[in-house]
Amino acid sequence: MRKGRKHDIEEWYLEYGDAIFKYILLMVKDYQLAEDLTHETFMKAYMNYHAFKGESSPKTWLFSIGHNVTVDELRKRKPLMIFKEILHFNKDKSPLPEEIVQIKETSKEIYRALGELKSSYREVIILRKIKGFSIEETSKILNWSESRVKSTLFRAIPALEEKMLKEAFLNEKTV
Repeated sequence: MRKGRKHDIEEWYLEYGDAIFKYILLMVKDYQLAEDLTHETFMKAYMNYHAFKGESSPKTWLFSIGHNVTVDELRKRKPLMIFKEILHFNKDKSPLPEEIVQIKETSKEIYRALGELKSSYREVIILRKIKGFSIEETSKILNWSESRVKSTLFRAIPALEEKMLKEAFLNEKTV
């Protein structure tokens, strides 16, 4: 039951804000940017509250907004990111010490491998396997057909496994 724009958005922020932030952080790998994009997600939800018809859950609707905000930001930054990669190709990409403490060894490998996947694979794995959305919810968030979600996930899981095996092989060679 909807109680009004301000009340609903505040309630939804308390309930889903952290999950949306973590989803965005997995996509952009930048804490400050993820905070900004989470804020923008809820601002857009507030401004477009009238568009929420209740056909999906508030969580699905908010994740859809968060996804679109993040993809828009990544599209804007892509030329800049490519330029930075060219300038900093030798930059150490190791996680920070506090990240190592927070993330178990296996999880760290998964997240590293996720970061190397193409964005459609990464998005569908994060939404379906990490965030636990159903196929239907994932299709609404990504604005894809359910069959596209299924087929992309079907291809994404082996791609992730391959990246992880390759990473494990490279680590064995350096030991």
